[in-house]
Amino acid sequence: MTKRKTVLITGAGTGFGRDVSFMLAEQGLDVIATVEAVAQIHGLRTEARERDLPIRVEKLDITDENDRLRAAAWDVDVLVNNAAISEGGAVVDLPEDKLREQFEVNVFGTVLLTQAIARTFVRRKAGKIVFVSSVAGLTTDPFAGAYSATKHALEAFAEALRKELQEFGVQIAVVNPGPILTGFNDRMFEAPSHWHPQDSEDLVFDYRKLAFPHEQYDPRQVSETIAKVVTGEIETYRNLVPKEIEPEAKEQMAEVWERKVGTTATRHELVQKAYDIDPATPNGK
Repeated sequence: MTKRKTVLITGAGTGFGRDVSFMLAEQGLDVIATVEAVAQIHGLRTEARERDLPIRVEKLDITDENDRLRAAAWDVDVLVNNAAISEGGAVVDLPEDKLREQFEVNVFGTVLLTQAIARTFVRRKAGKIVFVSSVAGLTTDPFAGAYSATKHALEAFAEALRKELQEFGVQIAVVNPGPILTGFNDRMFEAPSHWHPQDSEDLVFDYRKLAFPHEQYDPRQVSETIAKVVTGEIETYRNLVPKEIEPEAKEQMAEVWERKVGTTATRHELVQKAYDIDPATPNGK
């Protein structure tokens, strides 16, 4: 009998990770849905039991070395690096601890877990690693520089791994969600209101007046794309969701080659849109 594939998904307590866990379990894959905190386990297990899905739920804080060592011992065929955090704020305003925390989770925790599991894939000469990156790994918006920097870093690690592990039969894929209405983007722009008072002194921007500067899309299409990348139904390395934002993303990536330094003191259009748009504005599609 052919062994059913086992998929390890990080950050499965909410959002894409949670949705993909149920999607893949419904398709008959063995799913290890991992959550950052013990308190998240009960709700996920309860829902899996109510839906009669044999999802294995485990605590895995990817910044915790002991958790990573435990996960490295699990028999896994596919690793989905989905766990991530975001803290909004202009580069000049963002407190040091908020900057470092995003890199600890989104980059260091993700890469260190990947190292541990990829070694098993190398020995086995088989395996797949899926990085849930972001369109922010390809382009950069104002007030999301730190988050975008972590996703740019993740893109570099994914591309390096693709070249390094090719000879061992290890597959690498990247999913790049665009502006998706899950609450994640809006929480990012609410974050400065929770900064320590001393961090709020002498800020360049008033974050009470700013919102995520994009209309946002339905999240279901992202979860479906991740699931299809895991199962191999989608075979492309890069997967930007929704597809309709690809031309704009490619245009932004190309624009920097012709950009002039500029001396005119004018507000950037996306900064202005952050002032004008309402939080959680749906795309309408």
